[in-house]
Order: sequence, then C-alpha cells, then structure tokens
Amino acid sequence: MENKAHAMAAGLFVLLVGALLVALGYWISSDEVAHTTYELSTTENVSGLQPQAPVRYKGVPAGRVLSIGFDPREAGRVIIHIDVDSNAPISATTYATLGYQGITGLAHILLSDAREPLQKQARGASGLPRIPMKESPFSQLAEQGPLLLSKIQDAADRLNRLLGDDNLALVHTMFGRINATAQSMDRLALSLEHTVKTGVDPALAQLPALVGETRQTLRTLREAGSQTAKAVQDVGAVARRINAPGGLLEDMGSGMRSYSGLAERASRRTLPQIDRVADEAAQAARALTRAADAVSENPQGLVYGAPRAAPGPGEPGFVPPPAATQGNR
Repeated sequence: MENKAHAMAAGLFVLLVGALLVALGYWISSDEVAHTTYELSTTENVSGLQPQAPVRYKGVPAGRVLSIGFDPREAGRVIIHIDVDSNAPISATTYATLGYQGITGLAHILLSDAREPLQKQARGASGLPRIPMKESPFSQLAEQGPLLLSKIQDAADRLNRLLGDDNLALVHTMFGRINATAQSMDRLALSLEHTVKTGVDPALAQLPALVGETRQTLRTLREAGSQTAKAVQDVGAVARRINAPGGLLEDMGSGMRSYSGLAERASRRTLPQIDRVADEAAQAARALTRAADAVSENPQGLVYGAPRAAPGPGEPGFVPPPAATQGNR
C-alpha cells in the first residue's frame, strides 16, 4: 500500500507540473497587443523562411510569419501571411523583402519604406491587404550566379592562356633583361660617384677662395655705390643752386630777354635806316659809273666840256654815216 501511495503522489506531482508548464506556455504565447494580418505574394525562392519566423520593420521586431503556401489563382506564386503589430507605421510606401540571419540560412521578413508611394496591389483570395514584396539582394545574386560563374570561368581560361609555357618563357627573358639593366645602372651609378668625387671635390676645395673674392667684389661694389650716391647728392645740390632764385638759369633768362628786346629795337629802327643808306649808296655808285664811262669815252670833255650832239635824221646838218650809205646801195 505504501508503494502505491508514493506512486500516486509522484503521478499527481507530474500532472501538476505539466499543467503549470502548459499554463506558463499559454501565458507566454498569449499577446495582448493588437496585430494586423497582411498578405505577401512573390514568385522568388523563399527557402529558409519558416512559419513563426520573425517580421522586422527596419530591423525592429514587429510581428511573425503565420503561414506559407501557394497561390490558388496563379501557379508558381507563393503566398505568405504575416501578423504585424498594429502600431507599426505600415503605409503606402512600405514593401517587404527576405532577410537572412548570418550564415545559418534562416530567413525572416524585413519591412522597409520606399521614397515614393508604391502601386497598390489588389487583395488576394483571402481578402487580406497585400504588401508589395521585392526581390532581396541575395535572390538577385542567386539569379546572377550562373552569369558570374561563366565570367569567372572565362577569366580563368584567359589566365591559363596568359600563364602558358611560351608566355612564361617571355616573362623569364624579360626578368633577365631587367636584371641586366639593373646591373648596368649600378655600374653607371658607381661611375657617376667616382666622377663626382674626382671632379667636384677639387672644385669644392676652391670654393673658399672664390667666396673670399666674391666678398671682396661685393665690398668694392658697396664702396662704388656709396661714391655714386655721394656724386648724385653733389649733382642734386648743383641742380638746386642752378634752379634757385637768382641762380644761373634765372640770370640766363634775364639776359635772353634783354637780347630779345635789343634785337627787336634794332629790327624796328636801325634796319630801315641801313636799307635807305644802302639804296642811296647804290644810286651814287651808278652815277659815278656813268661819269667814269663818259670820261673814258671823251677825256677832252674835262677841258672843253661835253661835245655837241650830232643832228639826227630830219634835223638841219644831218649827214648819214658812210657805212649806212654803202649799205643802202
């Protein structure tokens, strides 16, 4: 009897614990927050998405996946029902994509907003409002996977052709030439270093003397500049004395003005008198010339006076000249 009592007590304890666990599970699963059910429709692969998967709005938990099934109206289309918190800001710009959690392969629904309102979708057979669903980046990558693999294969083939035996031989020859060029450059550098040491060092040894001569030349130039400045000052002083009131320029101006006045008076008074005297002298000279001509032709006129003039044609006592008579005959 005692064993039966212990067994009954253990059974009752197990039943009580089970009931408590069921009540706790129901309490935990119950949610007093209001939710709204939406429908998603897509033709892409939804592998990794399971019922009860989380629904996140811009990364914030906002609900869960209720069910996943096929669209009875269109073959190849998947219908997803989600339960979203009514407080989530679902609007005309909201759309859904598949998100993946790390490397586990588990997917969830990620809700985001576009910049502009999206085209409103008609309700499905369930009558629930639909949220547009776009392809996820991973789906796009999966679609582009074959193209990427073909391009990678093409690149690998080209790399194999590039690394063929003939090309490797050419590369080996090129590296050999590069090595020979480097050795030639080393020899050239050594030659230049020797030239610099043998040619530049003596010149560097002469630099102190050259610097000393340069300093002496600069001192000479400085002294010449000082003397030139002094000469310029002296010239300036002379110029100031010449230009000063009562100076040389003013005296020369006064003398020129006096000479101008004297020349003007001479031109007004003296020159006309000189012109008259010259005319009278010219007349006297002409008269004297005529008198000299008359004396040279008739010197006895000085004693007997001037001869009477011969009668002219038509006058009494006119006698034609013999030469004229002979000419008339």
